[in-house]
Amino acid sequence: MEKRYVIGVDLGGTKISTALAELNGNIISEYTIPTNAAGGEQEVLGRILSAIEKVLALGDKKVDEIKSIGIGSPGPLDSKKGIILETPNLPFENFHLVKPIEERFKIPTYLENDANAAAIGEFMFGAGKNTKNMVYITVSTGIGAGAIVDGRIYRGNTCNALELGHTTILPEGPRCNCGNYGCLEALASGTAIARIANEKLKAGAESSLKSYEVVTSYEVFEEARKGDKLSSDIIDKSLEYLGIGVSNIITIMDPEIVVLGGGVSLAGEIVFDKVNKVINKRCFKVLRENCRVVPAALVKQSGVIGAVALAIMESQ
Repeated sequence: MEKRYVIGVDLGGTKISTALAELNGNIISEYTIPTNAAGGEQEVLGRILSAIEKVLALGDKKVDEIKSIGIGSPGPLDSKKGIILETPNLPFENFHLVKPIEERFKIPTYLENDANAAAIGEFMFGAGKNTKNMVYITVSTGIGAGAIVDGRIYRGNTCNALELGHTTILPEGPRCNCGNYGCLEALASGTAIARIANEKLKAGAESSLKSYEVVTSYEVFEEARKGDKLSSDIIDKSLEYLGIGVSNIITIMDPEIVVLGGGVSLAGEIVFDKVNKVINKRCFKVLRENCRVVPAALVKQSGVIGAVALAIMESQ
């Protein structure tokens, strides 16, 4: 039987999103199920297997018609061996994820860092289409990145390259969840923006943010747009740090395009104007004039489409 389809699995801390797609990326069926991470390794594995079976049933396809399965997961990972080494929001530790899936379905299965998978998705079907060298950066709860070099995903020696969120931007800065100090993620992620705002409010700063029961990065961006000084200052400083991180990546990788995704990027012009301003200040002219910074095209579907794209790329 001709194998004309792939399956993508986006494994997250709260949900598992699965899609059955044609080799051109066209989605045939989708299914999402809660991760139930608190249930442990075998519980989550069982849910992944069930989600794959469900998406096959919804698409009315047989296992024999599936060419490959791609899985995007938070890391660190060992992609070559199909092992999740550890991850804060999932119960896996040195867990062989690929092996039981291949044993169940007899389909080649590929595991990839979720930011790398999203990068492949944007490269094949999104904002990075028709490029050969691009960087994808997601700025949300955390900050992650993936790079396409000469048309292939760049993984590095241990398959954990481009942990951009954990590069040091401010040596004496706040402590990051990774244990380091002054990481980009601790300065410019959505979580960081919310944390800084709440710390300022607790210290007695005057701001229209006081009218909210809960302050997240969304509220900080909203009040910055309305002219609130505290919000504007926080956003300006965080985006400056983000601009420095993007400038560093451009200087190191020399990409054609940098694609910004994640929740923070959805704030729009305020983000891109500031990031580009910092790039113009910090990057060599030849680099900045030959690299565009653009919003992600896949947005909320970046994870599952990235997993689909991974399955397609690895099976070619």
